[in-house]
Amino acid sequence: MKAILIMMDTCCRHMLRLYRPEAKASTPNIDRLAERSLVFDNHFIASAPCMPARRDILTGRVNFLERGWGPVEPYDVTLPRILRENGIFTHIVTDHSHYMEIGGEGYLQQYQTWDFQRGQETDVWVSSIRDPGSPEPHLGTVFRQYQCNRTRFHTDADRPTPRTFASAVDWLQQNEGEDNFFLTVEAFDPHEPFDASEEFRAMYPDDFDVFYEWPRYSALNDQETPEAVEHLRNQYCATLSMADKWLGKLLDEIDRQGMWEDTCIIFTSDHGHMLGEHGVTGKNRFHAWDEMCRIPLLVHMPGDFRAGEHIGALTQNTDLFPTLLECFGVDAQIYRTPIHGKSWMPLIKGEAEKIRDYAIYGWFGQPVNITDGRYTYFRAAGKGNAPLNAYMASL
Repeated sequence: MKAILIMMDTCCRHMLRLYRPEAKASTPNIDRLAERSLVFDNHFIASAPCMPARRDILTGRVNFLERGWGPVEPYDVTLPRILRENGIFTHIVTDHSHYMEIGGEGYLQQYQTWDFQRGQETDVWVSSIRDPGSPEPHLGTVFRQYQCNRTRFHTDADRPTPRTFASAVDWLQQNEGEDNFFLTVEAFDPHEPFDASEEFRAMYPDDFDVFYEWPRYSALNDQETPEAVEHLRNQYCATLSMADKWLGKLLDEIDRQGMWEDTCIIFTSDHGHMLGEHGVTGKNRFHAWDEMCRIPLLVHMPGDFRAGEHIGALTQNTDLFPTLLECFGVDAQIYRTPIHGKSWMPLIKGEAEKIRDYAIYGWFGQPVNITDGRYTYFRAAGKGNAPLNAYMASL
């Protein structure tokens, strides 16, 4: 058995034509994957943002009910660890720079091998004493470190997410013909800053001439006009289309090796992003609207089983843990680790119409939300949100 998990950070479901035909973003390779996959229509996050979402996936537990942003805990029983102990080789390639920051410790080390591509966001990569300067005029956020990093980007191939997909292709080529592996391909794009090469910016032209690629996490102000918001969405679409091109190179390699016949391939995201909807940009500081918390999910089963069909049952990313263990024939019960996730296999096999009646999701110490897939109850944190206990190892 072979499995590949593909994640695109901040891949907004409502920006994909797969889910919303009138959407602007061109993503022919996501569409290509969808044609060979089951499409899940009611897939939600559990915890947000980045690192809480990843602990959800690695442990099958809802992180935000226990703590906020943080590392893998010493007591965590993780998906890659269980697979390793059962003879499944595990590898991750990523350009997600938070893995290399304080609070992101231990995630990559759960895998047998890992490859990190430098340069995203505020990754302390390019070292320059000379200040690279800030584009003027500009809206939103401009970080000095990213201005340094982007001096290394001349074509799309130079950027971290394209290099991430290229690394995944190299790994598959080096391990052609092998079996019993779990490969995670985790791209940071289209996470902000929404920075794509000219080839992709030209796909979404507008007349807005103020530098704006990194939105604030706040309500729109007077300068963030409808024209500015439209430009921001164009920048997002360009970054998404660039990532999609390089996803296509990974799919090309899967084609070449004939891996559709014997490989489970899962595509999803960690959360969405507000791009002016509901009068805000960013995330984490407002209600957990669907634009943020209802995310894409595609599951290709070996042999194109039920390819192109849609599943309307309520699912979450915590379900990846038991689903992949079941795919590999591993009994999670022997590890005696309590999880919140539910395997998707009864849905995939057509043995059940649902695996849960509701989903709970949110941010630690902030909004707590519950949905039945049709209606959602938003519960915002009040002033003096206490008592609030974080369950984590002490420093």
